Amino acid sequence: MSAGELPAQPSLRRLRQFGVRPVRELGQNFLIDSNLLEVISRAAAVGPEDVVLEVGGGLGVLSEHLAQRAGHVHVVEVDRRLEAPLRDATDPHPNVSLHFADAVRMDLGALDPSPTKVVANLPYGVAASVILRTIEELPGVSTWVAMVQREVGERLAAKVGSPAYGAPSVLAQLACDVRVLRPVSRTVFHPVPNVDSVLVGLERRGPAPPAALRALVSAGFAHRRKALPRSLALAASPPPGVRDRARAALEAIGRPADARAETLAPADWVALHAAMEAGG
Repeated sequence: MSAGELPAQPSLRRLRQFGVRPVRELGQNFLIDSNLLEVISRAAAVGPEDVVLEVGGGLGVLSEHLAQRAGHVHVVEVDRRLEAPLRDATDPHPNVSLHFADAVRMDLGALDPSPTKVVANLPYGVAASVILRTIEELPGVSTWVAMVQREVGERLAAKVGSPAYGAPSVLAQLACDVRVLRPVSRTVFHPVPNVDSVLVGLERRGPAPPAALRALVSAGFAHRRKALPRSLALAASPPPGVRDRARAALEAIGRPADARAETLAPADWVALHAAMEAGG
């Protein structure tokens, strides 16, 4: 390839054409293997009836692929420096809305039309937060297919009692069936990340857990080496008598009074919350 010739692959072309330098602090590892695009869109079964939310638009290679298949695509990108390459990718597609915002803080409920699927190469640092937030705030979303750091994918899909099982596992699995779909080679990204990635898939089967239950789960896992009642008592401004109430509630649902958070399956957390509410 001559000095003035641009690469054919869209991400590599836009990197050179627009002088983009990836920012590691923003988790910018751009997808440069176009073969993976079809794998992603097929896993999400994207079709013309879908409104897709893509968080972390990057250089727009997934955005333009989705735009050719979905009814509408919302592309959210926090880095304004990527506006030129993103517009190069999406301007030919009138069914794309670009949003330069932080997906962890923006008003997701204001997206119009409202998303039905989330399909993304998620920035590593916010992947779990984005998935959990979209479960809570976008009740119309039924399917998620996202590239995430391997540990994040394994944590979301982890089974009760496993080392990776924690609050994200419970909160995701209370609303969705979660599966790690496949590993993703480091070489499909530029720059090559120093962590492994997976494609994770979620299918909604119910509403997000209510705020009080989410708070209980988060507090329960905050000190995971301690017994659950003790962990709840160590939370900021714990309710009066929460330790004794938790011990009684655990026994009421057939669990040991000193059980740890990691031994409770998602359904146990629902039962525990109900028992604690009933116990005052």
